[in-house]
Amino acid sequence: MKQNGTSSNIQSTETVEVEEIGNDHLFSSIDTPMRQDAFAMDDDMKMELIEKHFRHIMEIMGLDLTDDSLKGTPKRVAKMYITEVFSGLDPKNKPAVTLFENKYKYDQMLVEKDISVFSNCEHHFVPIYGKAHVAYISSGKVIGLSKLNRIVEYFAKRPQVQERLTVQIANELKLALETEDVAVVIDAQHMCVQSRGIRDSGSSTVTAFYGGKFQEEGTKKEFLSYLGM
Repeated sequence: MKQNGTSSNIQSTETVEVEEIGNDHLFSSIDTPMRQDAFAMDDDMKMELIEKHFRHIMEIMGLDLTDDSLKGTPKRVAKMYITEVFSGLDPKNKPAVTLFENKYKYDQMLVEKDISVFSNCEHHFVPIYGKAHVAYISSGKVIGLSKLNRIVEYFAKRPQVQERLTVQIANELKLALETEDVAVVIDAQHMCVQSRGIRDSGSSTVTAFYGGKFQEEGTKKEFLSYLGM
């Protein structure tokens, strides 16, 4: 009896800790937590298994899956998870980036504003949505503007926390552009705050990363002025 009581207390404590971490939006590392065998299974098998398990979840909730409106939902969710909203988990979907010579010798910052961000909170699997603003100062190379949007999209299409998303985008930009002079600001709203818990629909979360020259006060101020911040 004593052992059972101790086990129960440990489980209870772990549950409280997990709930507190979820509510505080902490993250464990810059890299998205992935198992080593994450890609041992092909996408078709993943979708088949997700469909099966999501069907079971719906049945547990008491939904009638013989209804015309619901019977296709498990398959739709499975396809959506693998090919759309969480497609950024798979490295094969990473956008290819080609560098070009900076023939115009443009040596000022380039700012791409208001890039749409659609992601999902890894603690509750509900949407995060907002805007990303990225900037860089060329080290002699440039990339196509659409690639900036695609880099943001790739890392957003994962279970995320906003802090990690910001750093992942910044690190990829540094790697792709071969420069430390990058900046990223994300202003987003979290449905785990708006639709559950405190249910505050008026707040948003802002995160930022400044590298290289963007750490200098004048450069940072110029960048934020373009954003109206």
